[in-house]
Amino acid sequence: MDLLPQDDWLKLGASVAACEVAGIAGAAFMGPGVTGLAIGVGLDFVTPDLAFGPLLTALYILMGVALFLVWKRARRPGSGRALELFGLQLALGVIWSAVFFGLKSPVGGLVVIISLLATTLLTIAEFWRLDARAGALLLPYLAWVTFAAVTNYFA
Repeated sequence: MDLLPQDDWLKLGASVAACEVAGIAGAAFMGPGVTGLAIGVGLDFVTPDLAFGPLLTALYILMGVALFLVWKRARRPGSGRALELFGLQLALGVIWSAVFFGLKSPVGGLVVIISLLATTLLTIAEFWRLDARAGALLLPYLAWVTFAAVTNYFA
């Protein structure tokens, strides 16, 4: 007995793949030798290099599953807005990495990450309205963005 119809497996795979591609795109700006977000910041808390890969991979898998759950409800009112917000926050995550890590601009990064934080909160609210599981699956990402925002602030 199959847990999901074949079309749903394809949607789930596409959702997770889209999120992982965004994660890889953002990570490309980090480059080798980045020891957590606190590089050069002098903060007591850092995320070791070895934790970035598994942590971000897991976060983007959760985001992909959340996207899938909302995509399945694409005919419901408000689903288009929810998916647009999700796409925007996914793009802002890549842009933040490009600005903060690639351009080494803490001020520019702060502007972007505040927008990312706000958009992530709006996305969670919209996802939660359509499927509470989808909203809940984005909470670990919200925690990560909050951590990154605090770190960026002190950079």
